[in-house]
This record gives sequence, C-alpha cells and structure tokens, in this order.
Amino acid sequence: MRLLVPLLLLALLCGACAHTAASTGLEGLRPVVEDFYKRLRWKDFRGAARHLIPERQEAFLKARRELQDERDLSITDYEILEVGMAPDGLRATVTSRIQWMRLPSVSEQTATTTSEFIYQGGVWLLERQLEGPFAGELP
Repeated sequence: MRLLVPLLLLALLCGACAHTAASTGLEGLRPVVEDFYKRLRWKDFRGAARHLIPERQEAFLKARRELQDERDLSITDYEILEVGMAPDGLRATVTSRIQWMRLPSVSEQTATTTSEFIYQGGVWLLERQLEGPFAGELP
C-alpha cells in the first residue's frame, strides 16, 4: 500500500509531461522535421503534407499525383545537417541533404535543401523549401 501512492504520483507526472503543448524550440522542431522526411521516404505524401502550411498542402498533393510520385519518386536517404532558430523562436531554417531518384531516370540525385519552418497555431509548419525533388513547388 505504501508503494501505491508514489506510483500513482509518478504516473500522474508522466501523463502530464506527455500532454504538454508542442515546443516552439528546437526540441519541438526536430521531431517534425524527422517525421516530414520519414513520411516522404515511405511515400506517405498525405502525411508529409500535414507538415506544410495549409495554403500549400493541396498543391503539394496535386503535384505528387501529376508527377506520379507514388510510383516514380524514391527518397533514398536524408540527413539533417544544421538547424538555426530565429531570435523570436517562431521561425527556423533547416539545412538537410536529401538523395532521391525519379523515374524514368535511374541516376540518384543529391541536393542540399534549405527548409524554412514557422511556428503557427501551436505547431511547426514548413513554409518553403529550396532545392531537392520538390524545388519550385514550395516557393
């Protein structure tokens, strides 16, 4: 019985930590960036689009359909190289290296991308990305 009270307190504390709001800092941004790239790698474009600002989501998904990326695009690897945070903590720049192939080409391409994220509505969202397989789509 004496162990029951400390265990209940520990469970309450752990539960409270699990339900805290998303962080505006790097600790909140990194999982979003990782999830975005993992979803791209596994061709979960709808899931990846949820990490974009709302006004870019539908155009991104439309481009995936038109380019037949479900079939033709393969993200072979990615690496997050650098993350920079604006002084206000509401904007971040992520530099990554991404490797991909898009049929009919069988050559793997590599690009260093710059992704700009904004903290909006309690979550980090991708506003634009330069270079890589989506160059020109996320201006």
